[in-house]
Amino acid sequence: MATVKKEKTVNLPPIQVALDLLDLPRALQIAEEAVKGILAETNDNSKAWVEIGTPLIKSEGMNAVREMRRKFPQLTICADMKTMDAGATEVEMAAKAGANIVFVLGTSPDSCISEAVLAAKKYGVKLAADLISVTDPVKRAVELEAMGVDIINIHVGLDQQVLGINPVDLVRKISGAITHKAMISAAGGLNSETAVQAWEAGADILIVGGSLYKARSPEESVRQIIKSLKSGKPIASKEFVKFDAAHLAEAFKKVSTANISDAMHRTGELRGLKPVWVGAPGELKFAGPAVTVRTYNGDWSAPVKAIDQAKPGDVLVIDACQGEIAVWGELATHSCVTQGVVGVVIDGAVRDIDDIRKLKFPLFARHFTPTAGEPKGFGEINAPIVVCNRTVEPGDWIIGDESGVVVVPRHSAMEMANRAIDVLERENRIREEIQRGSTLGKTAYLNKWDVKK
Repeated sequence: MATVKKEKTVNLPPIQVALDLLDLPRALQIAEEAVKGILAETNDNSKAWVEIGTPLIKSEGMNAVREMRRKFPQLTICADMKTMDAGATEVEMAAKAGANIVFVLGTSPDSCISEAVLAAKKYGVKLAADLISVTDPVKRAVELEAMGVDIINIHVGLDQQVLGINPVDLVRKISGAITHKAMISAAGGLNSETAVQAWEAGADILIVGGSLYKARSPEESVRQIIKSLKSGKPIASKEFVKFDAAHLAEAFKKVSTANISDAMHRTGELRGLKPVWVGAPGELKFAGPAVTVRTYNGDWSAPVKAIDQAKPGDVLVIDACQGEIAVWGELATHSCVTQGVVGVVIDGAVRDIDDIRKLKFPLFARHFTPTAGEPKGFGEINAPIVVCNRTVEPGDWIIGDESGVVVVPRHSAMEMANRAIDVLERENRIREEIQRGSTLGKTAYLNKWDVKK
């Protein structure tokens, strides 16, 4: 079925503000800012929907729904219950708390869906079914529509978005398969670049989460999205974008090693290393795939040979057995500059510190020394090595800055780059709240969330 072309300047889709937060006061503030932006662009209450996300419901319960209803009495309130059992009961509790739309999981048993449909009719609300993790989403969408579900939610979850998955293609397929008795909503990293694509693919409702609740200004972020819908053209965004495997260097340079460590659950650090020089903020930053070198204390043959095997953008990672005789110096560093190598990491010793600092080349090592070794030729290149008690394989990503050096396994590099960006974006919102007069302790609600003994 061909997608019906929408008149963007007349009939904009509702923007559903998904609040996947843990703390109700923060959610209320972000919702207020986002709704302000929607109404400024549309002057239409029907275009501003507010979703109490699953994390917020689990954290605050139905009180979050009640408070949103009190805050926005004229708006559509959505409760993302992710129900899989007791469909009628959970629809009832959300409806009585003030929700207009209640979300169940499309993977729920048919009996649960049927009960939820009946309860939704009884309490005068609409039922949305979330297709996240459904094995055959097109087939299930057709079944759900036949069972009386009001909204088919095509949802690419947070843990899928970091793998580069987006909802647009699936929206197009499902739009062509259902009869459109049910509406289609789309969720999954939508921003000013991708929202218009999802709408043109057939989505009737656009669910926008991270690009609002992680934004310094949710109002401005949502206004950019609506402007893109009005024009029918994506508006480029430097924020809330996902990076593919071809742009990992750009992604890793956007974040700090601290962001990456957080994304990897506080792992990945190569401990015990120190930089040869530290310039202006950001000058020490490097990121690239590893060319690995195994050598021995003072044997600089393999490290120097590795320079000729490296490609522009690579990082040399040298296991020198934590030795204190130099396997590296200024001439090798100068060779890296001409070859396009972007950084060197040595679990061992380096000399010529003053000359390397003049080159302003990113180099981390365990020891500084004036004493050089000899080229004996006992090492090997591009084999798995152990550096700072951590295994590094050829092609693993190495990222360094003023905080230190981390290694990201190549098989998970794209995921971890996008997770690190998510960490940064969430921190940016906290920075904004602190600049407005809050503190980290208040913003993080430590008194509420610290472990209770």
